[in-house]
This record gives sequence, C-alpha cells and structure tokens, in this order.
Amino acid sequence: MRTETITSAQNPKFKNLLLLQEKSKARREQGLFVVEGRRELEHCLEAGFRARTLFVREDLLPRLEPLAMQTGCPVILLSPALYAKAAYRDGTEGVIAEVEVRERRLEDLALSEHPLVVVLESVEKPGNLGAVLRSADAARADAVIVCDPLTDLWNPNLIRASIGAVFTVPTVCASSAETIGWLKSRGIRILTAQLQDSSWYYDTDMTGGTALVMGTESTGLTDVWRRAADAHIRIPMLGRLDSLNVSVSAAILLFEAVRQRNA
Repeated sequence: MRTETITSAQNPKFKNLLLLQEKSKARREQGLFVVEGRRELEHCLEAGFRARTLFVREDLLPRLEPLAMQTGCPVILLSPALYAKAAYRDGTEGVIAEVEVRERRLEDLALSEHPLVVVLESVEKPGNLGAVLRSADAARADAVIVCDPLTDLWNPNLIRASIGAVFTVPTVCASSAETIGWLKSRGIRILTAQLQDSSWYYDTDMTGGTALVMGTESTGLTDVWRRAADAHIRIPMLGRLDSLNVSVSAAILLFEAVRQRNA
C-alpha cells in the first residue's frame, strides 16, 4: 500500500479534491468524482467502479487498511484537522475517494422479466434524486433513468443523499426521446404521474413491465411524456396543496408496484 502524507491545505492534490467536490466542470474534464464515507465507497467498489486516490484520516488508517488494500490505489493521509476541511459531514469514518467515472447507457441495463423502472424528467435537486434512488433500491427497481438532467449524476450531494444507492441501482442519463423509444421497444408500459386526465394510482396495473414517470414539482411533465404514456396516474391530494415532493411520490408509486407484485 503506497501512502503519502499531506499537511497543507495548499497541496495541489488536496486542492484538486476540493475542486472535484465543488465543480461539475472539473468532474467532467477529469473523468473523476468524489465518494465520501466507508459504506458509500464499499457500494461503489461492489458496483465495479475504480478508485483512483484514497484520502484517509491518518489516525483511522488501521481500521481502514483492509478497504485501502481492496482499492489498490495510492493512499493520502490527512490530519484530523485537514480531513475536516474536506469532509462534508461527520460520521463518514475518515475516508474520501476520487473515483473514475463510468457512464452507463440504456443498452447496458439488464432487466428482469417484468421490469420496474423509474424515469425522472429534468429533476434538478440532487437531494431529491438521491432520495428517489434510496426508494428505488428499497423496492428493488431495475433502473432509474434521468431524462434531460439538470443535475450532475456525480454531484457529491446526490451521492450522499442516496447513501450509495446511485451505485446499487443502475442509473442512466438519456434524452426523453431515447428513453421513450427504449421503453416501447421492450414493451414496458409508461405510467405518467400527473393531475390531468388521470386515474388513481392504486387502480392501475403495475404487475407487468412498468415505467413510473415523474417530472418536477413546479412544472410537472412535458407534453412529450404525456403523449407517450400508456396511462396517466395520480396520488390523492386531500389537502389544499396539489403536489408532493417528487421523492415522496416516487416512494408511494414504487411500493404500490411492490404491493401488487406480491399480492
């Protein structure tokens, strides 16, 4: 295991770590993203991603040595004070990794006999997408497809919010047109969540191949998805507001599919 100790926040390697955390442009240009936390990194490695560099709080190296050996990459040791400058949150067990980007395509997705897919159109908040991924993992969805994304899939906030589910659930970015063609070619029914011209979600069959399609809270889905839908569904709203957070809606619809499939 190759180790190096950094003691200054002005060190170029340390400054680059912060740059990757903060700037999507740097992530795109370098083909790297940042994973913070032992659990998240373990999910990342299990999914076949390759760590380029490991930053470890020096006093925690003994307990992290097996993980460091597993990555096979150089290890940079940081003092507790310096590590705190890079860590976004407490309780991450003293490890941050720079990981090589590995893009997935629609054609790479391996589907079950009756696939359950979540499609999100133009969702822009990393926290919302991360929460949807957690629900998709819990429901054992086949994939999450992010159409026309307004957020970087490798945003550290998204990875943290998903608690590593971005690695456990196959996640793909694609255009709406590409995704609609891909779903229809595989006989997967498109169910769009919308208020207009819709049926109650629990009255809609989700036992076959199903794509649950949701848009943003502010504007909902575009017409391209409304026209492509095999059915329009909605969740009862009994109060004065007319929408739920997209991550809450996704959880409700996913677990209705789970209920129907296990009835």
